[in-house]
Amino acid sequence: MSSRSKGWGIAAAACVGIWLVQNGSEQVTPPVPSAAQAFAAGPNAHTTAAADPLPPSAPVRLRVPEIDVDTPMMRLGLDRDGALDVPPADDRNLAGWYEGGTSPGAEGTAIVAGHVDNARGPAVFYALGALKKGNRVEVDRQDGRTAVFTIDAVEVYENKDFPDDKVYGETAGRAEIRVITCGGGFSKKSGYQGNVVAFGHLIGVR
Repeated sequence: MSSRSKGWGIAAAACVGIWLVQNGSEQVTPPVPSAAQAFAAGPNAHTTAAADPLPPSAPVRLRVPEIDVDTPMMRLGLDRDGALDVPPADDRNLAGWYEGGTSPGAEGTAIVAGHVDNARGPAVFYALGALKKGNRVEVDRQDGRTAVFTIDAVEVYENKDFPDDKVYGETAGRAEIRVITCGGGFSKKSGYQGNVVAFGHLIGVR
């Protein structure tokens, strides 16, 4: 999925950061994950506890209580260049999932994306960088089940150093999730220079 992952980074940098550019300030940039929230040594979860993967089912809503996220979800495809589409920029409380891949809770790596801001201010994943290991992500699915994930790490990558395999690689026997938004360095001229990625795995089902 290297072409898709690189495409997502390009798309994200091009379509967000408008609010900060308009305000001409780098003092109101979103939270950046601390070194303590990164993987200690390679992509290892903070806990080995895991729930069995669920059958595929489309997500309808996502909640991250620690950062006050409660958002409906839409399906995302790929654009003509193979980059992941993003939710409409005019809706600040809307996330999307890549419907061509794994659905959240099913075996594999589910990809969720949303804006960090838009022209009117902070958007759905503005505070993603403030998440900590052990925080929860809950995804309501069309089958009536809620998939509960624990955060294993939160890392930030510059576009040129985005680790495609680490973020998008498949996971055998486990249900994992990646929540992605823009972040990293910020330029008044070109906006965000990278992405914040929260890594999680399934620990329960309601």
